[in-house]
Amino acid sequence: MKKICITLGDPNGLGPELCCRIFSERKAERPYLFVGPAKALEYHLEKFAGGRKFWTALSDPEEFRNAGPGYYLYCPPSIEDAALDVGQAEPEGGRCAGESLEAAVRILKSGLADALVTCPLNKAMLQLAGFDFPGHTEFLAQRLGVGRENVCMHLGGPKLKVSLVTTHPPLADVPLLVTRERILLCIKLTHRLVKSLGLDKPIAVCGLNPHAGESGRIGREEVEVIEPALAEAREIGFEVEGPFPADTLFHFAAQGQYSAVLAMYHDQGLAPLKLLHFSEAVNITLGLPYPRTSPDHGTGYDITGTGKASLDSMEYALENAIMMAENSD
Repeated sequence: MKKICITLGDPNGLGPELCCRIFSERKAERPYLFVGPAKALEYHLEKFAGGRKFWTALSDPEEFRNAGPGYYLYCPPSIEDAALDVGQAEPEGGRCAGESLEAAVRILKSGLADALVTCPLNKAMLQLAGFDFPGHTEFLAQRLGVGRENVCMHLGGPKLKVSLVTTHPPLADVPLLVTRERILLCIKLTHRLVKSLGLDKPIAVCGLNPHAGESGRIGREEVEVIEPALAEAREIGFEVEGPFPADTLFHFAAQGQYSAVLAMYHDQGLAPLKLLHFSEAVNITLGLPYPRTSPDHGTGYDITGTGKASLDSMEYALENAIMMAENSD
């Protein structure tokens, strides 16, 4: 029975509310461990859980090792007295998110959980709290000993699944970060994912420049970097096609012609994905030693506590984490 660890993210944001709404009335079919301040869940109990506490507090995550089906919570001692300001962006919320992630990494490395689901955090507040990372992906890659350069950010919905060659650099830096080695790694990791999902169509690859460079007349990256990388990928045995102009590729990908798309940079891939799957996409970090998923939305401070936030993306994140954990054996 696979055990799932869930970080509450920024306690001032949507994470604790979503957990209350999803789990409070649902019988646990496996052990779940929430990591974060208990008061963050308690804040939403009256409105979303009938005032009933639905978890068991643990003083030491080691108590989770032999836990049966149920909901458990571990609050790192460093944030037990954290001050909440629900609905507001505060460095204290970033500190709680960062300390919870640190604890979750220790839990995974100790073999106490099989997969990680991360609720949203605010990247700016995380950094103001002293955690020098652009976001979850880079944080987990470094802390789990993989290295930022060896993971790939992937977001998927029912119709469209997208991996990114680059994640959160300034746009001006992207061309130098699009390398043959990086493209090959992302193809390998994306191939592994789509096969685990039972998908057997090719992976399509975007060009970097408008019109995929028009044979070198609008930039040389396609000719000098992307096309050689795809040729090498085909020699290895990966079924890949491209590079294609991004402005047309996503139309055909959404029609089901490809298992996934590999985009060169963040907005190239995620603008079409969020147009189709704004409330239901899942963020998956490929290349980590443990499955990690997250809902594909932010902290939503402005609607926290109102019940207006969709549960779909969080539900899909949970489903994917469980499926990936069960298929990892």
